[in-house]
Amino acid sequence: MPSYRIIVDLSDRKLHLLDGNTVVHSYPVGIGKMVTQTPRGEFTIINKQNNPGGPYGAFWMGLSKPHYGIHGTNDPSSIGRMVSQGCIRMYNDDVVALSKLVPVRTRVTIRD
Repeated sequence: MPSYRIIVDLSDRKLHLLDGNTVVHSYPVGIGKMVTQTPRGEFTIINKQNNPGGPYGAFWMGLSKPHYGIHGTNDPSSIGRMVSQGCIRMYNDDVVALSKLVPVRTRVTIRD
């Protein structure tokens, strides 16, 4: 049984999925703007929702910090840029693939 955790590296705008200490996937992400920065720290995934609607794309994974999550986007050109209100945006195909791997309570580390 894999022991997954997520590290979001804000400096290179990548989300890394690790099994133990081994990176098994890396995905490009969009992050918060200067005025609405993505929070740094240790969080967990507390809920998951398929097709949440609006700007959240194909999937939403809520973090233990209220109002923040990892989600898809209806604007793929925003990936790799500092554009969000603080959430972590992924391509829809990527967030759906990730959501199938990581259960609720997966640890998420967000760092510079």
